[in-house]
Amino acid sequence: MRGAWTIAAREWASFFRLPVGWVVIALGALISGVVFAAAALRPGEIASMRDYFSATGALLIVICPAVSMRLLSEEARTGTIEPLLTSPVSDAAVCAGKYLGGLLFLLSMIAPSLLYVPLLAALSDRPPDAGPIVAGYLSLVLVGALYLAAGALVSALTSSQTLAFLGAFLLLLVMLAGPDILIPRWAGAAEVLRRLSIPTRLGDFARGVIDLSHVAYFIALSAWFVTLAYLALASRRWR
Repeated sequence: MRGAWTIAAREWASFFRLPVGWVVIALGALISGVVFAAAALRPGEIASMRDYFSATGALLIVICPAVSMRLLSEEARTGTIEPLLTSPVSDAAVCAGKYLGGLLFLLSMIAPSLLYVPLLAALSDRPPDAGPIVAGYLSLVLVGALYLAAGALVSALTSSQTLAFLGAFLLLLVMLAGPDILIPRWAGAAEVLRRLSIPTRLGDFARGVIDLSHVAYFIALSAWFVTLAYLALASRRWR
């Protein structure tokens, strides 16, 4: 496990050694500020960040593939994947470390938005309820972790960052829209498809409801994608 955290720390730091990392952070902060001003700072309305969390969650569909596209595909493109796989660290630790490094970078992007909470409270006659805000941030972390895990899988399958981005983006669209599209066509499996629906589960978080079954769903699905990424990475030894 120590090897995984070492790789995670190196991966997180690598985002800030390149100009693109700072550009992504700056653009994320800019877009986040604009979304907050438009969605939360509405004169005459009850103080709430619900629309902000909804809009930010939608932006993660683009942000997460942009973060995950270089996790493993860049190593394959530059040829550094072979020395990494032959290092005294297991393939599982490599895959987990890369994923955790991307997740730490995503959390670094989300962290500045915590300043919006006291700002909204200071500008409102009545402070916003803490429950929906806690649930909202938890939903961003969970859905971001899931999107990154899916992106890590695609990144492990190709050496092209462009293909890794497009593949992860299309996979997320299928995951989000697939169950809702299939429900009218597969009436017998409607209940199962509803349980698999990501938007349905996020709707409960938006109402301030933290259901442990939803938390377990996102964690389990994220772990499943990371496991598949590990198998894709380990298969390089078999070729």
